Amino acid sequence: MDATIAILLGGLDLMQWIERVLWVSLRTGGLLMLSPFLGTQAVPKRVRLILALALSLAFAPLIPAPALSAALDAATFLAVARELAIGAALGFLLRIAVEATAMAGELVAQGMGLSFAQMIDPMRGTQSGVMTQWFMIIAGLLFFALDTHIALLRVLIGSFQALPPAATPASMSNLLDTVPAFSGIIFATGVSLALPAIIAMLALNIAFGVMSRTAPSLNPIAIGLPAALLAGLVLLIGLVPYLLEPIRALFESALLTASQMVR
Repeated sequence: MDATIAILLGGLDLMQWIERVLWVSLRTGGLLMLSPFLGTQAVPKRVRLILALALSLAFAPLIPAPALSAALDAATFLAVARELAIGAALGFLLRIAVEATAMAGELVAQGMGLSFAQMIDPMRGTQSGVMTQWFMIIAGLLFFALDTHIALLRVLIGSFQALPPAATPASMSNLLDTVPAFSGIIFATGVSLALPAIIAMLALNIAFGVMSRTAPSLNPIAIGLPAALLAGLVLLIGLVPYLLEPIRALFESALLTASQMVR
């Protein structure tokens, strides 16, 4: 009889542990679904699922018990949708922060005359400009070099401490107002990253425009595009060391906004 009771208690503990891991995996899976680089088409869905379950197993001992027991009722379905929405919002903030660098690439490509040069982007699954992919590669390298992915996991654990799994938040205003408020920072950062190259390309185009009016026999338009390409490549090479601090500040602002979202 004692052995039977021990087996029953062990089974109940195991079911409670599995339930906690499943609750944690909802928010973690929502984050990985929309997180930058890890949540793209370059990473197979099966790999993301395995990574979400592995992280949930690691986070479960550090996280408070779920505020709701799983059942087939409306409260459980609403809690599941809420957990997925919170995780997706955390990942989406970092995703749109990375898109600021893509916007900078589009602005630079227009100044260099490379807006027509499109390539298949394996991360997005669509076509994007070559300058956009160049800026995205730099952002991806800095994302992992600056340990932003680890900081994002810390924000995820902090969200569980502030709002346990399946708990009902006091207000959803932070979740609904954070992304629009953060959009201004994204556009400002994207323009500031591309601004040196834009100004240089504008000055170069003005110079060739004046030359075409004063000496049309030299056909400056024919050499304008090669000169713009060469000047743009030289500017991009010189711009690389100065991209670290703006992108670092962008990631820090995105992480701070994400941490404030679930408080």
